[in-house]
Amino acid sequence: MGNSSLIYQEKLKLALQESQIHLQRMDIAFEELKKRYSFPLQMAKFSMLLEDNTDVAFADQIIYRYSKAQDCMGAKLFKAFMQYQGENVDKPFRDILNLLEKWQLLEVEEWFVLREIRNEIAHDYENDYSKACQILNSIEQSRTELWKIFNEIQNKTKEDLCKQ
Repeated sequence: MGNSSLIYQEKLKLALQESQIHLQRMDIAFEELKKRYSFPLQMAKFSMLLEDNTDVAFADQIIYRYSKAQDCMGAKLFKAFMQYQGENVDKPFRDILNLLEKWQLLEVEEWFVLREIRNEIAHDYENDYSKACQILNSIEQSRTELWKIFNEIQNKTKEDLCKQ
């Protein structure tokens, strides 16, 4: 294994670790909220959530961690995985996604749905409770897809490491 291969392997390992931390912390926050609320949240329940500072902190954690996980996977994990596979990453992001889809690691259109949720988070939702509730519900519904993509890449990485 060449020196660059070791570097790419380490970059991939770090991107996997960072993505996993964000996904796990998002899940922990959901577990806490699900002790008191059922999803999808209705506006009446979301209003109750807003009255409890701890619950607001969990909701903020979910939104923050989803955004960080989606960013990390798109900006770091995908490219690190491709470099580890010996692919050139100096290409448009859509081409990267198409190759990952060809390898059956994700579905391009689904990734864009996940990205749209992330883009919604970037807008100020503090005073739009209906939008904030919708975002929280969207994250709850789509987080399994983020986990699925993460697991596919992690499993493929483990398979490749076992072959070496």
